[in-house]
Amino acid sequence: MRILDFVKPKELSRVARLQMLAREVVEGYCTGRHRSPHKGFSVEFKEHRQYVQGDELKNIDWKVYGKSDRLYIRQYEEETNLRCTILVDQSGSMEYGGKRSVDGLTKREYVVRLSAAIAYFLLGQQDPVGLITFDHDVRQQVPLRSRPSHLRAILTGLLANHDRRETDLGAVFRKVISKIGRRSLVVVLSDSMGDLESLSRSLAQLRASRHEVIFFQILDPDERDFPFSGRIQFKDLEQVAPEQTVEAGVLAEAYREKLAEHNALLKEACRRSRVDLVQVTTDEPFVDVLHQYVSARRRLTR
Repeated sequence: MRILDFVKPKELSRVARLQMLAREVVEGYCTGRHRSPHKGFSVEFKEHRQYVQGDELKNIDWKVYGKSDRLYIRQYEEETNLRCTILVDQSGSMEYGGKRSVDGLTKREYVVRLSAAIAYFLLGQQDPVGLITFDHDVRQQVPLRSRPSHLRAILTGLLANHDRRETDLGAVFRKVISKIGRRSLVVVLSDSMGDLESLSRSLAQLRASRHEVIFFQILDPDERDFPFSGRIQFKDLEQVAPEQTVEAGVLAEAYREKLAEHNALLKEACRRSRVDLVQVTTDEPFVDVLHQYVSARRRLTR
């Protein structure tokens, strides 16, 4: 199938710009790096490769060295073929964007770009990458592939338009488990707005299915700080409801307390299920967030 079969011509320029941005972000991050920090989850031996400076000595096959007088590294199945599914929240709350975010992006636009950078990074390592987008239900699913050209299918899935609705992360994740298949790395990008009890149960199920999980909680700086003052009008981005005008100063303290409580419960849910939580605000440069992603992967594979 050609990309023109499922992307309108006017969308192609958006896809091309996104692909260029992903490449710039990742290549900028990788400048000066000598090797990938990637380690697999599997202990199934696959093949040898010649030792290069910087490889860990513990991975040298000393029996082969004794026979050939040459240094070789033992590679394992998941070292060369890590499966990763990226789960992207596209519910209505992700449409918020304040003035302090990178380039004035909404949370959804920020997540689309960050997801593209992560996919580009993984495909550059020849790791199979898949994508699932969701709101209250699964919306787009792109199967796992490892060829570089697969990035365009990922970008097309990220840019697909649909109604922005509310979400139940827990219910969606329970549906997703059967779609992921065998053991994988699951990268979640969401603002985590929703029922945390349901989410906690689903995270536990993901881990029980032996998936490794990195959860990126994406918030706008305005959501973190609530910098508003005076009378201000708020609109529900997920449900059809009348706009409400309130006195911001009256709500500020209660809002911050509620957010702190929500985040504490999210951290506890992730801790119990051994999920790596990375909290991000949309004023953070993509390169910095990509660094946090790689650091989280290192922690998971130790």
